[in-house]
Amino acid sequence: MADLKVTQTKSEIGGNPKQRNTLRSLGLKRVGDSVVKPDNAVNRGYIQAVSHLVKVEEIA
Repeated sequence: MADLKVTQTKSEIGGNPKQRNTLRSLGLKRVGDSVVKPDNAVNRGYIQAVSHLVKVEEIA
């Protein structure tokens, strides 16, 4: 199973609290932060909820 590198590309300012909490759950605090997460259904759901704020790369 691959991992996902998630990078925050846009600010959470102006987003609703649910989106801000989702970014925090992913471990992202500011624009430019990156985290590596396992590729599973939970993380895919988080990423889908804030897809307009993050960039995702698959790591082999």
